[in-house]
Amino acid sequence: MLSTATTTYGAGRNGGGELSEDEIFKLLSNRRRRFVIHALKRADEPVEVSDLSTHVTAWERGVDPEEVRYEDRRNVYSTLQRTHLPKLEEKNVVTIDDEENLVAPTPELEELDIYVEVLRSREIPWSLYYVGLAGLAASLLLAVATGTPGFAGLEAIDVGVFTATVFGISSVAHHVIGRQARLGNTEKPPEIRRRE
Repeated sequence: MLSTATTTYGAGRNGGGELSEDEIFKLLSNRRRRFVIHALKRADEPVEVSDLSTHVTAWERGVDPEEVRYEDRRNVYSTLQRTHLPKLEEKNVVTIDDEENLVAPTPELEELDIYVEVLRSREIPWSLYYVGLAGLAASLLLAVATGTPGFAGLEAIDVGVFTATVFGISSVAHHVIGRQARLGNTEKPPEIRRRE
């Protein structure tokens, strides 16, 4: 079950962009727009609106694109054309070719690095995890410094090595998981993969 979705963003390699933080959050506040962005970031060329609506419908319904029914896709197609794609085009995130019925990402979207942290009800966010690790390290150091029974044989350097090792391993895990949680990095959007 999806309990929390935290979204952060980076400006990409060139370090800039025209979208404000508020505009990005508004664009990402809608799941269909997140799905469109995910699909476009994965595409090598402009995508037909019908293909886009098929993938968005499949992700919403939790089925393969080949299993999407016409009635379900029609509703998504309609809302994409009337609402979501114009909103993305207005913010210069996509371009729409009305004659060919194609949607393409702009350089603005290609440079946008969007990370979505999707949590189930029993999971904790990475920020809270690191606070917990820091608290554990501080408690361990205090126990060693005060000579608490069971910790008296340890030195401060032992706590330092333990802390550096735990934070190092956690950082690598966070990096690997974070890459999978970016829109456009995997076949399915992050919030869909977490439900499976």
